Amino acid sequence: MKIRKPSVLALTFLLAAPMCFGAAGDALKGLQPGSAKLESAGVLAFGPDGVLFVGDSQAGAIWALDTGDRQSGSAAVSLESVDAKAAAALGLTPDRILINDMAVNPISKKAYLSVSRGLGPDAAAVILSVDSSGKIAELSLSNIPHAVSKLPNIVAADAKDQRGNSLRAEAITDLAYLDGKVFVAGLSNEEFASNLRTIKFPFDNAGQGASVEIYHGNHGRWETRSPVRTFSPYEIGEQPQLLAAYTCTPLVQFPVDQLETETKVVGKTIAELGNRNRPLDMISYSKAGKKYILMANSARGVMKLDANSLEDQSPITAPVEDKQGVTYETIDALEGVMQLDQLDDSRAVILAKNGDRLDLRTIALP
Repeated sequence: MKIRKPSVLALTFLLAAPMCFGAAGDALKGLQPGSAKLESAGVLAFGPDGVLFVGDSQAGAIWALDTGDRQSGSAAVSLESVDAKAAAALGLTPDRILINDMAVNPISKKAYLSVSRGLGPDAAAVILSVDSSGKIAELSLSNIPHAVSKLPNIVAADAKDQRGNSLRAEAITDLAYLDGKVFVAGLSNEEFASNLRTIKFPFDNAGQGASVEIYHGNHGRWETRSPVRTFSPYEIGEQPQLLAAYTCTPLVQFPVDQLETETKVVGKTIAELGNRNRPLDMISYSKAGKKYILMANSARGVMKLDANSLEDQSPITAPVEDKQGVTYETIDALEGVMQLDQLDDSRAVILAKNGDRLDLRTIALP
């Protein structure tokens, strides 16, 4: 759910250099100490100066938390059975917690986890950090500099999908910080429910966002209700874009300037990567002078996509039986990956299933 998101001026270096966020201290303006009363902790993304953005779908809000974690680091993060050890740190058994997302602080290189403590509607929101020694620490939310942006017109708390499942968890499906703004994907209560919002940071009022429409080749139709599952800022043709992936698995580009100024945006579908699959997380990077996107999936493993000619891709506007567009290879050595984030220009941290347990591992970018 994340690249950790440099400024527009740094976008040309996005695939080749560590992240750059701007002047130190700017991101801390507007954060006030107090109790951050999160109702849920979902998707995560780091901004500058150790500020962690947290998607709170139950409250329909984006939180900015000052982690205070600004000590430079470079060591790898690895911890077997992180789910069991996180549960033990909270005084629970592994079946009583749920790890929702993982993000790496680009300054300290610590991994941060968003966790549901307990199950069901009474679960508490918890943020944990894991350092290179394997030490797990809880980020106190009782007196922390923070700010919150409430999202208007989010999907209703009692909204259900066709199978009767609650849609509220999809009010916020991914987020990213870019050039002084937080971009948020999720579902609204509008007729065209799929939504991409732009919120200035330090926070001002969140707008209605842009309703987004895409052509889904595997389904053979235009769609407006399926939310973006994961996205990443990316420069295509010298213009900042959001590269977004949907269930079943279209890959779509959206120009950032349109998302900021228009109320309805039609994306350009540049790949169909296979049906019966949900994209889970994605990052972009460069290696040996080539550009790549690494995407974790629920059913199709980890894909390494060739990102060297995205601007030359023709839009998909007709039915596709299986796959078309951007080419990729499956990285067979990476199994069970649920979340991933870039550690530096040559390594990434993954959260992966390993039998009955979850492991945090640092890997070389393939």
